[in-house]
Amino acid sequence: MLVSISNLAEMLFMLLLRHGVLVMRPSIVRHMDSVIDMLICSSVVSSLSFLGVIAVDRYITIFYALRYHSIMTLQRAVVTMASIWLASTVSSTVLITYYRSNTILLCLISFFLFMLVLMLVLYIHMFALARHHLHSISSQQKPPAAHRGGSLKGAVTLTILLGVFFICWGPFFFHLILIVTCPTNPFCTCFFSYFNLFLILIICNSVI
Repeated sequence: MLVSISNLAEMLFMLLLRHGVLVMRPSIVRHMDSVIDMLICSSVVSSLSFLGVIAVDRYITIFYALRYHSIMTLQRAVVTMASIWLASTVSSTVLITYYRSNTILLCLISFFLFMLVLMLVLYIHMFALARHHLHSISSQQKPPAAHRGGSLKGAVTLTILLGVFFICWGPFFFHLILIVTCPTNPFCTCFFSYFNLFLILIICNSVI
């Protein structure tokens, strides 16, 4: 919701300025633009963080089912959520302030790759456990075809889950990689023109 609201606010703000409905000093316009960019960046970082936290929560639910309520208490959940929002706000402020620094962009790219690997490892491990349980159950029943069907369904679900994540978030971070590696290349310049589409894909990930 925050990604969507931030993008809509920026678009409305630009349209009002372009058509002369809203008249403001250039310094105020730059300040407003920075605030909106910070909201967009903060929502992107927090979305990635929460996707990772959801994966960890599911992992605990499956592998530590009997201890789940003692591990993930309400207090820990609130602290985790508040910490993510605080870290996202601080990091987005730093990112917008020093957005021209390749070091900052590399940190953001590394964060995305870390979250991708974390989700990949956790979900594959969960899928492997579910497959093992299905195999154990099907070996005691006849016919064993249910095992194959269940495994296929689990594999499809896992592929969709991680595939959608990579497809929706990948172009945005590929955009950042190109900014660092080849900012003046004609191909990269052409790719940069689709930045708004990459933000829409991130919104679509949440919808899906």
